[in-house]
Amino acid sequence: MVCLPGGVGEGDVGVGGVGEGTACSGEGGVGEGAACTGEGALGSGEGAFGAGEGAAGAGEARRILLSPPDVGRGERAALLAAFDSNWISTVGPAITRFEEQMAAKLGRPCVALSSGTAAIHLALRLAGVEAGDTVICQSFTFVATANPILYERAIPYFVDSEPRTWNLDADLVEEAIRRLERKGRRPRAVMAVHLYGVPAEIERIASVCARYEVPLIEDAAEALGARVSGRPVGVHGQAAAFSFNGNKIITTAGGGMLAVRNEAEAARVRKWSTQSREAVAHYEHTELGFNYRMSNLLAALGCAQLEGLEAKAERRRAIAERYREELGGPGTLAFQREPEQCRATHWLTCALVHAEGQAGDRRRECRDALIAHLARQGIESRRLWKPMHQQPLFRDAPRLGGTVSESLFAQGICLPSSSALTESEQGMVIDGIRGYFGQRSLDSLARFTRPAIPPRVPDRKKQPT
Repeated sequence: MVCLPGGVGEGDVGVGGVGEGTACSGEGGVGEGAACTGEGALGSGEGAFGAGEGAAGAGEARRILLSPPDVGRGERAALLAAFDSNWISTVGPAITRFEEQMAAKLGRPCVALSSGTAAIHLALRLAGVEAGDTVICQSFTFVATANPILYERAIPYFVDSEPRTWNLDADLVEEAIRRLERKGRRPRAVMAVHLYGVPAEIERIASVCARYEVPLIEDAAEALGARVSGRPVGVHGQAAAFSFNGNKIITTAGGGMLAVRNEAEAARVRKWSTQSREAVAHYEHTELGFNYRMSNLLAALGCAQLEGLEAKAERRRAIAERYREELGGPGTLAFQREPEQCRATHWLTCALVHAEGQAGDRRRECRDALIAHLARQGIESRRLWKPMHQQPLFRDAPRLGGTVSESLFAQGICLPSSSALTESEQGMVIDGIRGYFGQRSLDSLARFTRPAIPPRVPDRKKQPT
């Protein structure tokens, strides 16, 4: 059952307030035991601790969640050690250690911050973005990519994605720059996103930015551990932002990191993140600053999580590959592609609902019905990001293209992908999706063609994380 705006019952999907045991597929609050599959609510993105973490209500069977944190005894020990040291706040040895360990992974200086959004904000300031400037920004992304542009009272210029990786289209970036130049303007920065852990065609984008001498910022919030031509994402532009939100590949509960080109830039960012206090005996301030520093407690958690980054990323890759092998094919799901010379981390495994003979609103209805079907079985899923150019907040912003990202939003779905997901749990998700495509008696699915799907493979032993 697919519900329109208004009250919804047990197991329904709707937009607005929901009750116990329901699943929310749009904006709105959630009740006890609820699971959210839409934008802006529990588990849908930056600021939420885990993708639906803690969604199981009293008396409810264990839910299969989208991307809950994968933590264990090592993380607990690290937190307690930091607590016992009495280094609690935004100074302490764990912060320095976390920054150094991240720098070793990336080959660039890093600054630990309170969120990925804060990292994007300071990256924009580092690029010299000021009021009235234009920033070219990927439209198909979470709102935290674009909000900091407004923090600086600049103008976002939203550019569409290419259909291969669903990320920023390099050809359209160049066209946007040329259009601005014809008006006597030049973008102050370009913001590219590595969406859902799949790298953008970042080398092409970086080449365009270098040719026009425009700073490139990478939003790598969802892609820590991904690589392009053997190099980690986050080293192709002036700066790169990473997120350690509760639902990311590794977590500090809430936090972020900004990678920059040199120690001088790192020092500027670090100063800005601590209220721009001058290095004098008293509190002296000559420029605007922010309360953006990460705490020592969270940095200690980050150090412990970072030790398992490769294993966690490989587990998510294996999850994505199993989904693709068992569910991909005509008339079922078409999965996000991994570009050549790239190694994605698949923060979330994402696909498009490709029902044969269906298009437009019909595919949207089928996707929503699939989300509702899984929710009734205790499985959390959600829509892909709603493009920024379709958001009321940005209705007056300039844009170039939009049909690709609009189509992705209309038919895309995110599947449970945590590195803590067991083989048997993933099997339940796969069976749930197979069951959905096999229910030809439902009126809303009457025209579906039953897909040819290979037989289930035996459960494999859970990989170490």
